[in-house]
Amino acid sequence: MSSLQPVRGTHDLMFDDIRRHRHVQSKFASVAARYGYSEIATPIFESTEVFARTLGDTTDIVTKEMYTFETKGGESVTLRPEGTAGVARAFISEGLTQQTPLKLFYNGPMFRHERPQKGRQRQFHQIGAELLGVPGPQGDVEVIALADHILRELNLTGKVTLELNSLGDADSRAAYRAVLIEYLTGHREKLSAESRDRLEKNPLRVLDSKDAADKEIVISAPRFPDYLNQASRDFFKSVQDGLSDLGVAFSLNASLVRGLDYYSHTAFEFTTEALGAQGTVLAGGRYDGLIAQMGGPPTAGIGWAAGVERLAMLLGEMPVLPRPIAVIPVGVGEDAVAQKLVHRLRMSGFNVDIGYSGNMGKRMKRANKLNAAVALIIGEDEVKQSSVTLRHLDSGEQSTVAMADLESRLELYR
Repeated sequence: MSSLQPVRGTHDLMFDDIRRHRHVQSKFASVAARYGYSEIATPIFESTEVFARTLGDTTDIVTKEMYTFETKGGESVTLRPEGTAGVARAFISEGLTQQTPLKLFYNGPMFRHERPQKGRQRQFHQIGAELLGVPGPQGDVEVIALADHILRELNLTGKVTLELNSLGDADSRAAYRAVLIEYLTGHREKLSAESRDRLEKNPLRVLDSKDAADKEIVISAPRFPDYLNQASRDFFKSVQDGLSDLGVAFSLNASLVRGLDYYSHTAFEFTTEALGAQGTVLAGGRYDGLIAQMGGPPTAGIGWAAGVERLAMLLGEMPVLPRPIAVIPVGVGEDAVAQKLVHRLRMSGFNVDIGYSGNMGKRMKRANKLNAAVALIIGEDEVKQSSVTLRHLDSGEQSTVAMADLESRLELYR
């Protein structure tokens, strides 16, 4: 066996793993289409500036986790750590301003250099949706309803909880930022070094700290909802009322924040207790200031992303695939007839495998290993009579079936 192994934090997707991924992605694409979303595929790497501008220089992603390298031409590029920045860049560079409201969805690999653990890899996969050009709360309701719908389609409703908070408008945010800085400054000496640095650059990021001492300080910090102005309260109430009207259950979480200034109003997460510490499976929020910050025209935006690995881990039993049909030529002389029959049945929509070589016993073992439902045995007599011997592999019962009648006789196994 070769000593070559996958790079740490990456893994091969095969068999049941890839089936689970495809199931998540196909359900997502199907539901997104019902909501009028079009698929977008942005490059796996972008100019580093795309992410530095959008994610902020105080986030863990930018300071610790991005895979950044220099091209042969001297350009700094970064493997995408998330999907929204690339979509926003495409909105600007492709001149899509006149096409708003614009509904886009994506799926694909992302890259972050962090400690690999259950449900979290250095190359991971995300699905995500972005709604651009809708400033009102109905946009928030639709985007969250889309996420909820997908989780329902995956039969995960009972395993996840939707949490909501409001970050308010710019005025509310400024008012909260001021009182938060005042509070945290009073505890500055007890904060971790990282949080002291964030206090100067981006104080809301302190609320996300994983440091135990920081968490104790944050418990008694001012609460964002207490500093929302009336316009922000009205906006958030409209979102809550809209979700309630659609039967989307939620709970309020005043600690749910986004540290970057382009975020506003609704922040939300779907969380679970089924994955241990990795509790968030889908997260999003409104980012009305993002595209302007990137140099584009002021454009409202709201979206979310979900980790495919985490969703796949939450899935129950996968739908059972149709069992294959095995075509077994008895000898070399029947190979050509068997190959033509295999092609014909596949073109008719059947899942068909063929015993490529070996004696009859070896080919039957392969059929059983594949969990085939039936075997179509072709020998000299069957070729002469334009028929096959159809053997039910569970019961061992067999019968002779004319080649012309095969599709109708096999309909049960389609």
